[in-house]
Amino acid sequence: MFRQIFVNLPIKDMARSQAFFKALGLTFNQRFTNEKGACLEIGENFYAMLLVEPFFQGFTKKPISDALQSTEVILALSVDSRAEAEDVVRKAVAAGATTPNAPQDHGFMYQHGFADLDGHQWEVFWMDEAAAPAQM
Repeated sequence: MFRQIFVNLPIKDMARSQAFFKALGLTFNQRFTNEKGACLEIGENFYAMLLVEPFFQGFTKKPISDALQSTEVILALSVDSRAEAEDVVRKAVAAGATTPNAPQDHGFMYQHGFADLDGHQWEVFWMDEAAAPAQM
């Protein structure tokens, strides 16, 4: 199977985006970070490459979606507790994010999310897999 994932996200302002994610307590791999792109370390072997739009455009012939207007992907991040999910969302909102959806409590799973400064939607969730229904 695969060993790592690098999700590439177009951004408008490198300094602003880095400040936002640092406010969430995340870090960047400086070996793969410059004025065009930044390697956001989300977890062990999980990364998001924040690429300024002109640089991002070099990887595709398609137009770049404006995440403030449309959604191509929702990034879902698992955490250890409901409280941790709320803490991440609270930090994101304090750093300038919006919350496009109300929190959802499904009993075995709790989720809440935010839209970052460029409109990318991040869902933060906690799940008790043992309590999940047999089929969803």
